[in-house]
Amino acid sequence: MEVFHKPVLVGEVIASLQCRAGAVYVDGTLGGGGHAFEILKNSAPDGRLIGIDADGEALREARKRLAPFGDRAILVKGNFADMETMLSGLNIEKVEGILLDLGVSSHQLDTAERGFSFTLDAPLDMRMDQSRGESAYDLVNILSEEELKGVIRKFGEERMAGRVARAIVRRRAVAPIRTTGELAGVVAGAVPRSADTARIHPATRTFQALRIAVNDELANLDRAITRGMERLKPGGRFSVITFHSLEDRIVKNAFRAGEHGCVCPPDFPVCACGWKPVMKVITRKPVVAGETEIRDNPRARSAKLRTAERI
Repeated sequence: MEVFHKPVLVGEVIASLQCRAGAVYVDGTLGGGGHAFEILKNSAPDGRLIGIDADGEALREARKRLAPFGDRAILVKGNFADMETMLSGLNIEKVEGILLDLGVSSHQLDTAERGFSFTLDAPLDMRMDQSRGESAYDLVNILSEEELKGVIRKFGEERMAGRVARAIVRRRAVAPIRTTGELAGVVAGAVPRSADTARIHPATRTFQALRIAVNDELANLDRAITRGMERLKPGGRFSVITFHSLEDRIVKNAFRAGEHGCVCPPDFPVCACGWKPVMKVITRKPVVAGETEIRDNPRARSAKLRTAERI
C-alpha cells in the first residue's frame, strides 16, 4: 500500500486529531488509506471513519487496506466539499475530527495516464474524478489566451504567465496540445532560464495551475472548511495538510475567521453582525516534517499541517 501512496506527517496527524475510542472521524482525502488506517487503529475498538475520495482507484486500494476494520470504515466516492451532504446521508450529525491531506497522491503522479506529471508523457487529463468534468486538454485547447494567462497566474503564481499563455496559443494553432510532454515542452520554451527554473522544472507552476483549475480545488477547499467546521462537535479537531501557499493561505484564513467570529468593519463601535467565535486555532505556526521523514519521503518537504478545534 505504501507504493500506492506514502502519507506524510502521520504521527503528527494522529496527535492533532486526538484520536480516541468511540469517536467518528472524516478523512476527506482518503487516498490509499494510510492516514485512515492509523486513525482507525488509534480509535479502537469502536471508533469509526468516513473515508471520502473522488478517485475510484484510490477507493479500491483503500478498501483493501482498511478491510481488517470491517464496518468501522465507511468509504464514499465524492468530493470532500460535499462532506456535509454525505454525513447527512449516513445519519451522522456531528463528528470528532476531520482530516484533509491536499494535493496529488504519489500514485496519481506516478501513473502516466492520469496526466498529472510533466515527467511522464501521457494524454492531458488531471481530473481527480475521471468520470466527469473538463480535463486539462479541454482547458489548454479551448480557453482564450487571456483566460489561460489568468489561470496560470492565479493558480500557479507564475510570473511568466503571459509568455506561457501566448506560447500555448501559438502551438495549438498548429495542432492541438494532446499530451503532458507536449505541454511541458511548450512551457519550457516560453520560460527563460533563471534561478527558479534551475531549482524546479519550468512547467511546475503551469501544471499546478491547470490541476487546480480542472478540479476547482481552492473553491472546494474553502467550502469544505466552512461546512466542515459546522459538523464538528465541541472539542472536535479539524486538521489540514497543505503543499503550496494558495492552499495554506485559505486554511489559515478560514481557521482565523472561525476563531475571530465578528465580521463587522473595524470602525464599528459595537458588533452588529452577531457572529461568535466557533474555533480555536491550535497551530499558530504550521507543523512541518522532520529531517528523517523528508529524507525518507521527499514529498513531505513542502507539507504543512494546521489544526483548529471547535469550541
